[in-house]
Amino acid sequence: MIYTIMRRITALGDSIMRGVVLDKSSNTSKPRYVNLNDNFASICATTLGIEIKNFGRFGNTTLHALKSWDRYSADIKDSDYIVMEFGGNDCDHRWIEIANNPTADHSPIIDLSKYVELFRTIVIKVKESNSKPLLLSLPPIIAEDYFNAFTQNMSAEQRENVLLWLNGCLENITQWHEMYNLELFKLATELNIPIIDITSPFLVKRNYRELFCTDGIHPNKRGHSLIADTILNYVHKHIAI
Repeated sequence: MIYTIMRRITALGDSIMRGVVLDKSSNTSKPRYVNLNDNFASICATTLGIEIKNFGRFGNTTLHALKSWDRYSADIKDSDYIVMEFGGNDCDHRWIEIANNPTADHSPIIDLSKYVELFRTIVIKVKESNSKPLLLSLPPIIAEDYFNAFTQNMSAEQRENVLLWLNGCLENITQWHEMYNLELFKLATELNIPIIDITSPFLVKRNYRELFCTDGIHPNKRGHSLIADTILNYVHKHIAI
């Protein structure tokens, strides 16, 4: 199916959209993040010869995006497509609160139902601006690596408390992530908008760990190259350039 000619894109999302990677030279106790020059958005812009205004932001959620909507509403109106990638931060938890009180009830930063509601609102706003929304699914995460990353500065007791809350199963972290990702595909179907599956290209790899930074959540340079190839393949099949 061919949509319209693509000349300019506005990208909304989190640190993955921005192209943030872990600086390998940083101290393990104080990890530092940097912007990857050859991130998937910049690769796509160069390959397709189009402008991509990238508003990806570290820690961004659907709620943050709506609160700062006026910041990029003008760019959205002037863009052919609005590419969006949200969910990794929405489904995350406040781990230090869990570490300090593991027997209490703890919810994700943005509850699943609220996440869907907020993302639906964003899509509607994009449509009202006469731009075309295009969703990206979430890349997978590596639960063990992510757990080690966010607990590395915790005490032994705090680390055990987090494990207690997770019922000793790190895959519970993955479970939340997968539920939010699934809702993205449902939302795309409900609103009849395209979604590019950037999850499966990782999962089909025999060892997709090699495509991530050691924090288990940010794709590295090779991971960004894979995402770019997936997006470009979709564009060549479905969108006129």
